[in-house]
Amino acid sequence: MKQLLIFSMLVASCIATAYSQTNNQVTAPQVKTANGTLEGTYESGIRSFKGVPFGQPPVGNLRWREPQPVKNWTGVRKADKFGPRAMQRALFGDMGFRSNGMSEDCLYLNVWTPATPTTQKLPVLVYFYGGGLVAGDGSEWRYDGESMARKGIVAITVNYRLTVFGFFSHPALTKESPHGASGNYGFLDQAAALQWVQQNIAAFGGDPKRVTIAGESAGSYSVSAQMASPLSKNLMAGAIGESGSLLSATPTTPRADAEQSGVQFAASIGASSLAALRAMPAEELLQATAKQGTPRFGPTVDGYFFPKAPVQIYAAGEQAHVPLLVGWNSEENNYKSILGQNQPTLQNYTEAVQKLYGARAADALKAYHASSDGEVEKMATLLAGDRFIGYSTWKWAELQSKTGGKPVYRYFYTRPRPAMRAEMGDAVAGLAGGIMKSDSAVPKPKPATGAVHSAEIEYALGNLPTNRVYDWQPEDFKVSDIMQSYFANFIKTGDPNGLALPVWPAVKSNHVQVMMIDVNTRAEPEFRRERYVFLDTPSPKGI
Repeated sequence: MKQLLIFSMLVASCIATAYSQTNNQVTAPQVKTANGTLEGTYESGIRSFKGVPFGQPPVGNLRWREPQPVKNWTGVRKADKFGPRAMQRALFGDMGFRSNGMSEDCLYLNVWTPATPTTQKLPVLVYFYGGGLVAGDGSEWRYDGESMARKGIVAITVNYRLTVFGFFSHPALTKESPHGASGNYGFLDQAAALQWVQQNIAAFGGDPKRVTIAGESAGSYSVSAQMASPLSKNLMAGAIGESGSLLSATPTTPRADAEQSGVQFAASIGASSLAALRAMPAEELLQATAKQGTPRFGPTVDGYFFPKAPVQIYAAGEQAHVPLLVGWNSEENNYKSILGQNQPTLQNYTEAVQKLYGARAADALKAYHASSDGEVEKMATLLAGDRFIGYSTWKWAELQSKTGGKPVYRYFYTRPRPAMRAEMGDAVAGLAGGIMKSDSAVPKPKPATGAVHSAEIEYALGNLPTNRVYDWQPEDFKVSDIMQSYFANFIKTGDPNGLALPVWPAVKSNHVQVMMIDVNTRAEPEFRRERYVFLDTPSPKGI
């Protein structure tokens, strides 16, 4: 009996050991990259590798340098948690980060890929986050790649440098650069990540020849930038832009102007040399950007990443010739950006438009016509949204369809988010899909009647369940299923169309169809074109 008991214990021990080994093998997948072996995690049929370095930490003398290649490592490197997010101020209080703190050491990406091996290499999605080039992170729930991986796609989110760390230009930086350029470091980070994908993604089951880049807002600007740059335009097979491009009515800043802004900023913080700027602690440098009068650091025609202005590159047909899926939302901005604190009356609206457009005000009021006080809020909202981001997205689609040589698919997203869940109390919804603390002394804003800026992200990427702020309804999941299916099909084939989906026609020069995405998703002839033609007409006051 004693021998039987010992034998049973040995068998149990062997079974436990075998289970442990099997479990370890399943939950800790390994991939060998060009720089060394990574060990990720396994969850419900998906392998994930988080915090994967694609560039050396841009610190010390590498601050404001193009990203440098990763140094090789020996042994196995854990890739089971997100890396630090880029340096940024908390400008959007509702962003939900899972990052490992904040640091200049931020050049990391994250990969989600199906666990089941296939003989065919899978299509790849590389997603750039939004946040105005001043905030955001690849760890945010709304960009999570697990749902796309379940669609048979290798999904990647990429961190890139922001604000003064990502877009600072200075004559001393230009002089030391081997390319005679400065600024655009955030875009160079993205390009380096795309190079990393070309070199390594096959090890994760992905096809380097089927890489689609995508992003929303600043991420969409980034997609338009990568398509335009000679450094990256050949590293993609397709592109998706959600709300925004660099082809706005405001020209991309020439390098000489950006350099002078950099000189002024350096003087304002008492930094007399490049060495002094690089010696400044990252947090101190970041907080200096909050001072009144500090320039906004953004994209620059630097002569290297951008040999000329992006709009000129697209007009000449020198951008990436790849299929483009692009669109924007029905309520990208609030009418108060036109009217300020004035009441939405016809008189106040007319006066506001006259102030904006001067001699062209009559044309503006014709394009965005309100015939009564009751129509003002709607028309001012449309004008505000188009001035903010609708026009630049339209211009991108327009030029790409004329000079890009590949199909363009346009959408207009109109599904409003549902009400917030009851447990959210009297919190205020933010643009990033989360909530912000409510000030009881300030009246709560009116609920949106359309799709606000960034509202489509969770729908498009299949991440509604990760957002517990809103009381998602069956109709929301229906919209998400349709939109994600369009995105997944496009990533796989360069065409959003597929079984059980409303037909989405490509843009034709003489017959533009726009996919209206909502509960009743359908294609409609282009509407409001006269508004974008008006905004496309040069004006001394801009748009």
